[in-house]
Amino acid sequence: MVLFAWCDDYAMRIPSIDAQHRGLVDMLNSLHNGMLEGTGQEQLGPLLRGLIDYAGSHFEHEEQLFAQYQYPQAERHTQEHRELTQKVLEFKDKLESGQARITVELMIFLKDWLIHHILGSDKAYSKHLIERGAR
Repeated sequence: MVLFAWCDDYAMRIPSIDAQHRGLVDMLNSLHNGMLEGTGQEQLGPLLRGLIDYAGSHFEHEEQLFAQYQYPQAERHTQEHRELTQKVLEFKDKLESGQARITVELMIFLKDWLIHHILGSDKAYSKHLIERGAR
């Protein structure tokens, strides 16, 4: 079952960003499927860590583009990245210590955050970056 179906509305028209967003969606769906299939927490943990690492690389890439193309809202956007990263790292620590489990609520939170972030904050930078030659 797909938690997050990619559609053209999510495209930024910046190929590097779109490829990374699709990768995040695929990883989120893999984590969701593992949870639904009853995969043990010991297998879900590495999937979550992979998602965290990939999201961190994606955030770094966006932030490098912000600096390169002088995006005026970079600081605010970067703060959104930091806040999500902090929340997810706190959850990962709880998962690894046995104090939390990957649940439907977590999956919905991650999906909703990603959708709102792409359609809101990310769409806000796409025109600026495209006009300045971002690929």
